[in-house]
Amino acid sequence: MIPFLDLKKVNQQYSVEIEAAVKRVLNSGWYINGQEKERFEKNFANFIGSVYSIGVANGLDALRIIIRAYIELGVFKEGDEILVPANTFIASIIAITDNGLTPVLIEANKDSLQIDENEIEKAISSKTKAIMLVHLYGQSSFTEKIIKLSNKFNLKIIEDNAQAHGCKFEGKTTGSIGDAAAHSFYPGKNLGALGDAGAITTSDYELATTIRTLANYGSRIKYVSEYTGYNSRLDEIQAAILDVKLKYLDIELEKRKKIADLYLKTITNPHIKLPIVNDRDSHVFHLFPILTEKRDDLQSYLKENGIQTLIHYPIPPHKQECYKEMNHLSFPITEEIHNNELSLPIGPEILLEEVVFISDTINKWNP
Repeated sequence: MIPFLDLKKVNQQYSVEIEAAVKRVLNSGWYINGQEKERFEKNFANFIGSVYSIGVANGLDALRIIIRAYIELGVFKEGDEILVPANTFIASIIAITDNGLTPVLIEANKDSLQIDENEIEKAISSKTKAIMLVHLYGQSSFTEKIIKLSNKFNLKIIEDNAQAHGCKFEGKTTGSIGDAAAHSFYPGKNLGALGDAGAITTSDYELATTIRTLANYGSRIKYVSEYTGYNSRLDEIQAAILDVKLKYLDIELEKRKKIADLYLKTITNPHIKLPIVNDRDSHVFHLFPILTEKRDDLQSYLKENGIQTLIHYPIPPHKQECYKEMNHLSFPITEEIHNNELSLPIGPEILLEEVVFISDTINKWNP
C-alpha cells in the first residue's frame, strides 16, 4: 500500500537531530516559555518575513487569538462580520463564531478552488471588518483585486496559513502579507510537529503584544491578568523539534513541487480535473486535490490497487450539524468541490516511481 502520508518515514530522516533536540530540552529542566521557543519564534519569523512570531498551542487557537486580540484593541466588536471562503476546513469558521463575530461565506472560484475575488465586494457591509484568506491545499489565495478591496474598505486581512508554509505571492511569503496570520504545525502539515502546535505571525507590535499576553492567561506579569486569556503556548519540546525541521522545509517543498509537476504531466484521464497552477511559487502542495464526479468510486478503485487517498473535506462548513443556522445556504461551486475532491499522496517521502504508478493507475480507471 502506498500511504497517503508516511509520517514515520518523514520524521525518521531527522531522527538524530530531533532526538538531540528533545534531549537538550529534557536536560535543561525548562519546558515552557524557554529558549527553544524563543529560538524557533525568531527563526520562523525570519522564514515567513514577519517581524513577530508567537508560538501557540495549535492552529485553531492561532486564529481565535488573532480575532480576540483585535476585539481587545477595539478594532472588532461582537456582531462584526468577517468574510471567509465557503470551502474551507471548519476551524476557520469556528474561530470567528467563538469570538461572537459573524462569518460571511464567499463562494469559491471553480478553477483556483480559492475564494472568488469577484464575489467579495458584493458581500461587504457596514459591519464587515476583515477578510480571512485561507490558503487552501497550500495555494496562495491572494490576488491584486483582494488587496485593493481590503485597502478600499479598510478591511484587515487575516491569513489562515495552516496549509501553506513557504508559499509566495509576488515574491512575498504568505503569513507576512496580511495583517496577521495563523499557522498550524499539526503533524501532517508541511512543517509538522510531533503533536499539536501553532504560531501567529504579524509585523504589528501592538497586536503581537496583545496576542502574546492573551495566549499566556491574559498576563504579561505572572499572576497579573489584563485579560481573561488562554493557556495556549508552544511547549519547548515541540519548538525544538520544529526548529530542526524548519531547516529542511525548503528542500521538502521542492520535493512536493516535483511530485506535483509529475502528476500534472502524467495524469491524462479525461474524467479527472487537475489543479490549475499558474505560478509555481504560489503553491506548496500541502495537498494535491483532484476533482471527479465519481470520487467515491475512484477512491475505492485506488484502494483496491494499493493507493491510499483522503478527502478534504467531505462536508462544507455551512452544511455541518453544528451550524444549523447556515444549513439553508447554497454555494454550488463549494458543494461541488466538497463532493468531488480527492487528495492524492504527495508527501516528500514518496518516490517518483510511485507517483508514476499512481498516475498510470488513475489513467486506467474508466467510470
